[in-house]
Amino acid sequence: MDTILSGADALFEQAACGLLLTDADGLILRANATVRAWLGYEEAELVGRLRMPDLLPMGARLFHHTHCVPLLQQHGAVAEIQVDLCNRREEHLPVLVNIVRARLDGQVVDHWALFQSADRHAYECELLAARRTAEAALEAHQRAEARLQFLNAQLSAADRRKDEFLATLSHELRNPLAPMRNALDILRLGGRQGSDERLLQAFDRQLRDLTRLVDDLMEVSRITQGRMQLRRAPVALGPLAQAAAQDLAPAIRAARHTLRLDIAAAPLLVDGDATRLSQVVVNLLTNAIKYTPEGGIIELRVAAAAGFAELRVRDSGIGIPACALENVFNMFSQLEPALERAKGGLGIGLALVRGIVELHGGSIQAASAGPGQGSEFTVRLPLLAEAPHAGDAPAGQASRSGLKKPAEGMRVLVVEDNIDAAEALALALEFYGCDTRMAYSAHSALAIAPAFGPDAVLLDIGLPDLNGYELARRLRALPGGAALTLIATTGWAQDKDRQRALEAGCDHHLTKPVDVERLRGLLMQKSCV
Repeated sequence: MDTILSGADALFEQAACGLLLTDADGLILRANATVRAWLGYEEAELVGRLRMPDLLPMGARLFHHTHCVPLLQQHGAVAEIQVDLCNRREEHLPVLVNIVRARLDGQVVDHWALFQSADRHAYECELLAARRTAEAALEAHQRAEARLQFLNAQLSAADRRKDEFLATLSHELRNPLAPMRNALDILRLGGRQGSDERLLQAFDRQLRDLTRLVDDLMEVSRITQGRMQLRRAPVALGPLAQAAAQDLAPAIRAARHTLRLDIAAAPLLVDGDATRLSQVVVNLLTNAIKYTPEGGIIELRVAAAAGFAELRVRDSGIGIPACALENVFNMFSQLEPALERAKGGLGIGLALVRGIVELHGGSIQAASAGPGQGSEFTVRLPLLAEAPHAGDAPAGQASRSGLKKPAEGMRVLVVEDNIDAAEALALALEFYGCDTRMAYSAHSALAIAPAFGPDAVLLDIGLPDLNGYELARRLRALPGGAALTLIATTGWAQDKDRQRALEAGCDHHLTKPVDVERLRGLLMQKSCV
């Protein structure tokens, strides 16, 4: 029995928590070694001398009197209250307290069990930090999931636009091909008297539409790849806009629209590429013509505003829904599915316009009051600080007095693996009085050239044996090759393709389909040398 009591005393003394025994008034009757170590007191300094409220700061002492004492009187226990104890050095020691009231030898006593809560607080802080980390990770996961869903929706929309674009491209390519095919059939059948000129005009219009379609695709490709180069010069925006409107006058009349011009009288000069800026105006006006019901009103205004030249194109057409205004400049963006569009279009025109305007350091905005309320596009370009000197020659207007001489009698070698294309080009050159020969491969051209002695060679780049670049180098190496005029004629129209042709020894680079008048001009230059 003594051994058991001795063991119980040892357990009491060395317990991992603080244990005390007090009377009902809080006088300490016993305190184990653990709590004595926490408080810094010897047993004789505590037992029979101090009351538990004496070890509590004022706030905790008041809480003990108003909360703990009534609970002990009514229920005989207090569970897990957190208070601070004051040690010998007047330091506060946070503890978690459990009290149980009992009778011992006829006396009411309270058993106190104290647990240091500093470690628990640290654990709770770590637990709270872990919870916050987990919540942050969950939020990040949810954001990533939402982002993934958004990107997936964007990808699906892009895929739909791509499918729509391919279907529309097929439709738009067939549109000009159909009348061209019909015109050829009529010519083959002999036609009717007086119909040839009408057929040729129709053929020419459709071919130009087809060429413009391909050119727009190439321009957008250059912009998206950052390869479009501007030939900058001072450009008077007012006359440029007026010229573009004049070019589209037949289309405006055909749609029975009314065009209202409001062009600033003072010259508004911008630093830009006249050809590209003309594309911007033509595209905006073309859209206004297309998407305005017959008999509508189109307004073209050019004015100065706070250091910028402003060009506005407004129409009384179908308008733009508010939800579509942000996306109207995106590639392949269309307001209606392809089958519902009577006016056609690939949905690249406004993307091209925005790309060109931004390359010029400008901006473009679309505005509309909604469907059926018309739309307005505003282009803003920085004005030049100073006007060019009077002696400066406008860009692209160098003297061409020497181009009026005919190319008659020039020997031209046409190198093209497409037999129909070669024969058509040779036939056009013969019409201008040139003596032509055709070669359908690079080796054939190298064999013909020495005996024929051409003044100029038109060479395709994509030949079946050697590419056109290598052919150009070999032609230059022939006797008299240095004097040849080499003109690359190719469907490869990127700036890098033009540069590569020049580096291979070509004098000029023409994109298919070749503009025969431009080709004739180049040959005239040769004949004047």
